[in-house]
Amino acid sequence: MRKRRFNTRDGATLAFSELAFGTAPLGNLYRAISEAAARATLEAAWAAGCRYFDTAPLYGLGLAETRLNGFLRGRKRGDYLLSTKVGRLLSPCAPEKRTGIGKFFATPSRREVYDYTYDGVMRSVEFSLERLGADSIDILFCHDIDVVNHGSRGKVDALVKIFMGGGYKALRKLRGEGAVKAIGAGVNEWQVAERLARAGDFDLFLLAGRYTLLEQEALETFLPYCEKNHIGIVLGGAFNSGILATGARRGAFFDYAPAPPDVLRRVGAIERVCKAHGVRLPEAALRFPLGHPAVVCVLSGAKAPGEITANAAMMDVKIPAALWRDLKRAGLMRPDAPTPR
Repeated sequence: MRKRRFNTRDGATLAFSELAFGTAPLGNLYRAISEAAARATLEAAWAAGCRYFDTAPLYGLGLAETRLNGFLRGRKRGDYLLSTKVGRLLSPCAPEKRTGIGKFFATPSRREVYDYTYDGVMRSVEFSLERLGADSIDILFCHDIDVVNHGSRGKVDALVKIFMGGGYKALRKLRGEGAVKAIGAGVNEWQVAERLARAGDFDLFLLAGRYTLLEQEALETFLPYCEKNHIGIVLGGAFNSGILATGARRGAFFDYAPAPPDVLRRVGAIERVCKAHGVRLPEAALRFPLGHPAVVCVLSGAKAPGEITANAAMMDVKIPAALWRDLKRAGLMRPDAPTPR
């Protein structure tokens, strides 16, 4: 697995495997999986060369972090990167009141409590270290401070103010003391990521689904700002929650909902160009984000060993330059989108 090196604000060097492992599926996202299946999937990721593991308290309400615990114990700490997130605390509750019913299955009975304050961030880090059984975390992301999760721009504005006045200071302190190497935010909207980038001193952003073969609006201002100011991007959601993996078939998902007709038509057109060059749609989708100089890796989850092995194999597929040119000529990709070599 190829690696990309990134230097943080404080001079630490992080080595990202180009394919990183996202642990949301190990939190029993959409269906429960056994402990044995979770461990086998993690072992397959390691065997494929994945050396960056991203998690969060939300994923299975602590379950994903605890499943990483046993897997990472015994591995040399310098051999991998580990990130988790802050902004949510988990409060015990009655089973029928837990967060994520219908989304996460067979999880602890916990209710999420958003907390972007200084104390909330410090408590979150402490709890994550216990669940992970880890002595240190490399990267901390402020999690989901966006409209998708909070419902309105006004609510996000208020939370950003709280975070920048409190939680951000906690992250700066932890980085300054060497307790973590890098800080950032993991969000579903490039606009709020840019807002944070311009307001603070961040190393990395985890951007979920907003710079893909299907969507490149982040090239307007955010990604150029990151490139100019040496801010790295961990790119999640390269398949736009499914459609760039399955293709434009009936029932395909886009942004965790059935894809609308205009998205189906556009993906169908992209797929036809890929086919003309002998390339499968998911192969092009997984490789595309890595063409941008700010992107340090693509993040992909898996529920079974075969899924992660297939993703790793796609990373080695040679994509002809003519494919990217034809997509641009057809108006299916922004003309200013950097493409992989």
